Amino acid sequence: MKYRVIGKDLIVSAIGLGCMGLSHAYGAPTEKKEAIYLINQAVDMGYTFFDTAEIYGTPSNPHQNEELVGEALKKCRDKVIIATKFDIYFDMESLAVNKPLVPDSRPEIIKKSVEDSLRRLKTDHIDLYYQHRLDLNIPIEEVAGVMSNLIKEGKISHWGLSEVNEDTIRQAYAVCPITAIQNRYSMMARWHETLFPVLEELNIGYVAFSPLANGFLSDKYDKNTKFETGTDYRSVMPQFTEKGIEQNRELLTLLREISASKNATPAQISLAWMLCKKPYIVPIPGTRKVERLKENAFSADILLTDDEVKALDKALNSIKMSDVFGGTKVITKS
Repeated sequence: MKYRVIGKDLIVSAIGLGCMGLSHAYGAPTEKKEAIYLINQAVDMGYTFFDTAEIYGTPSNPHQNEELVGEALKKCRDKVIIATKFDIYFDMESLAVNKPLVPDSRPEIIKKSVEDSLRRLKTDHIDLYYQHRLDLNIPIEEVAGVMSNLIKEGKISHWGLSEVNEDTIRQAYAVCPITAIQNRYSMMARWHETLFPVLEELNIGYVAFSPLANGFLSDKYDKNTKFETGTDYRSVMPQFTEKGIEQNRELLTLLREISASKNATPAQISLAWMLCKKPYIVPIPGTRKVERLKENAFSADILLTDDEVKALDKALNSIKMSDVFGGTKVITKS
């Protein structure tokens, strides 16, 4: 495994592990022992960057993922970087499969959240603490002030923002420097590339979630694939519909051709593409399979030249694609 520095001094594996799918959004949760085994296998492979959130869980156990990550990593805590997130809950009144998110970044809520996350993660500090979504009721400068105090108290080491724009980044950074943003990014979701200049100016890392477009770019799915109704978000994502798969045929053909030329897989090319674009990008694909862990890890060893990356970008600009899942709806409650 190769490693990268995000922000001023946070050293992480070039590929991180997004742990959400072990507990949330991809069907029934993985059995606990199996999930812990998978995370431990990731550590053995050289993964050092593990991502979770206080909200990744089930209706009966909303915090299951943090508990799982804490249990799995407690014996190697000093060798890994744990990132988690605060400030949102689900609108449980909604009947949607992918229930809307409701942000709550009141200082008293953040202070309770960090203590609860520390307890569930079985640690005395959080390496990277994100505001999960912007709360329009609370100025970002106020949130940044709370983060500054938590850093001084030693409860968190670094902080960041998720799914944010340039204005919010600048406003927050002015109060307390940000180490990373965590935004959606993949070959099918490139709208945040406009943030590259500000990230480079302020030396902020880009942690890319859903780097395989929720798994679609692995090329492991077809029109016959079935997803668990009610608990698997992919069942309502446009790229996985029969129409979406047909619309993305050219994209998948391109990935197959490039992966064959590099003796790699489509997933590895998808990850290598973003790794080779910028040295501060760290993708955090999720998986429930050890073989996928290995596959993803080796993507950091695939070198695409600048010309190859530019050619890929040019092709992606012209290829017709389906809509792609762009994120859970966020609602504001007064």
